[in-house]
Amino acid sequence: MNIWDDEDFRARFRISKDVVIQVLGFINDQIFSRSDRNHALTSIEKLLLALIFYATGNFLITAGDFMGVSKTTASLIVRDVSTAIAKLRPIFVKMPIESEIPTMQKRFYKIAKFPRTIGAIDCTHVKIQNPGGPNAEYYRNRKGYFSLNVQTVSSPDLKIMDVVARWPGSCHDYTILKKSRFFNRLNSGEWGNSLIVADSGYANSQRIVTPFINPRNDIEELYNESIIRTRNPVERSYGVLKRRFPILSFGSRLKLQTTQAVIVACCVLHNIAIDNKDTDPPALLDIVLPDNENINIIEHHIDEGNARQQLIDEYFSYL
Repeated sequence: MNIWDDEDFRARFRISKDVVIQVLGFINDQIFSRSDRNHALTSIEKLLLALIFYATGNFLITAGDFMGVSKTTASLIVRDVSTAIAKLRPIFVKMPIESEIPTMQKRFYKIAKFPRTIGAIDCTHVKIQNPGGPNAEYYRNRKGYFSLNVQTVSSPDLKIMDVVARWPGSCHDYTILKKSRFFNRLNSGEWGNSLIVADSGYANSQRIVTPFINPRNDIEELYNESIIRTRNPVERSYGVLKRRFPILSFGSRLKLQTTQAVIVACCVLHNIAIDNKDTDPPALLDIVLPDNENINIIEHHIDEGNARQQLIDEYFSYL
């Protein structure tokens, strides 16, 4: 790593040297080559190869050439390193515990005075190659390309507090939520009376609130302005995540299971970077990212509770 200065290193690998050293400390035992047969790469070389792959947008040959290994070997290294980083998820991708809830609510409140919020939820699509098999068409989304529809919950500082990266592109956002462990935790009351802010693709409930599609008065307009600004961090997090790791913009041609590991690994690295005050990805070198499409659609749901109306009656009516 010493052949690059700090700025050049971040431009090439998308994260700082300090973050790389920290990650290596966690995963070294899992990716370490037990022998130097055939001049096996060191752990740091494997990690840097994976980072180059995330940074260049799915060019295994380029990543392999970087370390002088074949495309096949590069693919195996990316799989192993991504899996090892993804296993750090419980440490770095997590919702607030009970003692942290008041602080999280205050941080969200500072955005636009929206009360009781501990997270902003949404989904983003990551392109994949045709997975083949009888279920392949389930992965074709409404824009016509194959993808995984990835659900995340974001904090005010753009950290990812929960991620679900296993659903085909044809699945609707709210369906993914209802099938997730996060949904069960939320409905069990794990976070008390806290709220999750979402867009109109979700149903209102006792713990999930969305904007009014057709606000009828000034109070509902005020509510909409507040919730839209409060849920903005989840949208911004996708922009930062995909600028930092262009593989998530250009799409993956890896096996489906490896792609899922890459997505979670990128979320872990994203959070560690933010923890290290590395919040703004460096400019991309000669890479133009495709637009971050929002292909969600608004579906009509039956409201499953009255948290939104309660906020209108007991809070926004008095602002």
